[in-house]
Amino acid sequence: MIKISFPDGKVREYESGTNSLTIAESISSGLAREIIAATVSGEVYDLTRAITADSSIKFHKWDDEEGKHAFWHTSAHVMAEALEFFYPGIKLGIGPTIENGFYYDVDLPEGESISENDFGKIEQKILEIARGKHEVVRREVSKSEALDIYTKKGDQYKIELINELEDGTITFYSQNNFTDLCRGPHLPDTGFIKAVKLLSIAGAYWRGNEKNKQLTRIYGISFPKQKLLEEYLVLLEEAKKRDHRKIGKELELFAFSSKVGMGLPLWLPKGAQLRERLENFLKKVQVEHGYLPVMCPHIGQKELYVTSGHYEKYGKDSFQPIQTPAEGEEFLLKPMNCPHHCEIYNTKPRSYRDLPLRLAEFGTVYRYEQHGELHGLTRVRGFTQDDAHIFCRPDQLLDEFKKVIDIVLYIFKTLDFSDFVTQVSLRDPNDKQKYIGSDENWEKAESAIMEAAAEKGLKTVVEIGEAAFYGPKLDFMVKDALGRKWQLGTIQVDYNLPERFELEYKGSDNEMHRPVMIHRAPFGSMERFVAVLIEHTAGKFPLWLTPEQAVIIPVSEKFNDYAKKVLNLLNNYDIRSFIDDRNEKVGRKIRDNELKKIPYLLVVGEKESENNSLSVRKQGESDLGEMTIQEFADKIKFEVENLLA
Repeated sequence: MIKISFPDGKVREYESGTNSLTIAESISSGLAREIIAATVSGEVYDLTRAITADSSIKFHKWDDEEGKHAFWHTSAHVMAEALEFFYPGIKLGIGPTIENGFYYDVDLPEGESISENDFGKIEQKILEIARGKHEVVRREVSKSEALDIYTKKGDQYKIELINELEDGTITFYSQNNFTDLCRGPHLPDTGFIKAVKLLSIAGAYWRGNEKNKQLTRIYGISFPKQKLLEEYLVLLEEAKKRDHRKIGKELELFAFSSKVGMGLPLWLPKGAQLRERLENFLKKVQVEHGYLPVMCPHIGQKELYVTSGHYEKYGKDSFQPIQTPAEGEEFLLKPMNCPHHCEIYNTKPRSYRDLPLRLAEFGTVYRYEQHGELHGLTRVRGFTQDDAHIFCRPDQLLDEFKKVIDIVLYIFKTLDFSDFVTQVSLRDPNDKQKYIGSDENWEKAESAIMEAAAEKGLKTVVEIGEAAFYGPKLDFMVKDALGRKWQLGTIQVDYNLPERFELEYKGSDNEMHRPVMIHRAPFGSMERFVAVLIEHTAGKFPLWLTPEQAVIIPVSEKFNDYAKKVLNLLNNYDIRSFIDDRNEKVGRKIRDNELKKIPYLLVVGEKESENNSLSVRKQGESDLGEMTIQEFADKIKFEVENLLA
């Protein structure tokens, strides 16, 4: 017999070899019908996988991320089976789940191709397989057997993956006439899949390496009900309207140039102004919290990043070293700001009285992201982090960490990001080679984060293996207006870089001690944050942030002079405005400026000119009536102050 512990603290005994589905049925047949996966002692299991030792258990339904993961994992396999039916000889790469749905990378037989015109027949085949309610069977396979199977199939992709796996860790999953190398988890059978939609097709280099063959990547999504698919497709259409690349172009915020280079954004005047206001907003908060501004160059000697460990961990993903005329001298485009800040700390002796030392910089860094991974402002090769590094004594760590949480929460509140959870990202204890530093330092850092999050009452999830290579972190996972999840702010605890750079301070005992380092970036990067903000607001930015707060619309050219007078007065009140004096009808001007997301439209004509007033219309709303210029200025001031309160 084995003991099974439930989330409510209750413990029951079952025969060894039982599975999650049997356990659920022992509680309630209704529960057993609703669940699609289970977490057993921290690992997500198929419902039919045997449990052979004392374990904790948590059941997952469709609404849980773990449930969706299993659902979409099986859906990817069913899609692969459908592809094998239509394209005999097709070779399968990888088919993972993603945030919304799944994809499969495939190598089509010579002369074959897939286009969106083929999606309909593939979807029908997927549903046909699903309706068969084929059992999904997990089987453990030896490495030699796995290699033999795929060698006979002539599938070099699976052979490459198997060669990297340890014997005893390899599993196959089968349903109907299909078998695939996979670690799971999966649904009990294909019948759970009731609705499916193939979304797009793209090229993808095998394992993201441009030197490898380009495969065909097919994206799809599936649901347990047709209604859920229909709702998702409506959401997808709204997401297309909110695409930051589309809105950014319409609002003239940013652009890209093939001559400048892929993934290197050009900030246009309106975008630069918006970004500058975001930076000034955070700078003001930082000054209030005792941060000191610093500035660092865009390059550094290669040895700097060798010392920090960044070259070893990220060298392949960085721009290659810059050779100078001096023999043996190499520089790198800066991949991180923290090594530079460590060197600033080291510019003079430090005392315990000097700490905490909070250094802040909007520092631009560079990463050589693969061509296929680039996406608007969310994935670029050059980006600016709202970076700061806090050097503190160990006894100050908890308090400093909580103060950073306060800053992040204030920013989210001001910008109306109210729906978020915090992810505690810890190292993988089974793969310590990915990280630097001692077990003792990691344990202290992880404990500090968990304690700070608990004291602040944050809603947290724990992710094993998601830590930075030098320390654990607290990531803020924000949901936007469409319910999509984005990783924005991050706070990290680091005992390791202070050791690598031999940072010290003299303690009250006159002995030398090592400070602890906190890395923090509330926005994450300016590029990614602006992209998320655009899509969250659909381009209708808060009044304090928007590039243009008002447009003055003269009803005819006779009133252009009065419009200029209004413009000058509004400028005196620091209200960002401009005149639309095009030779167009007033209705057309109003429509055009509404599309540009201008918050206030100020119509001026004969009556307004005589009364020294404005006819005020709020974007997307009805006419607010006539106001004096002073009344309008007071209204804007009041609204902005309330938004920033």
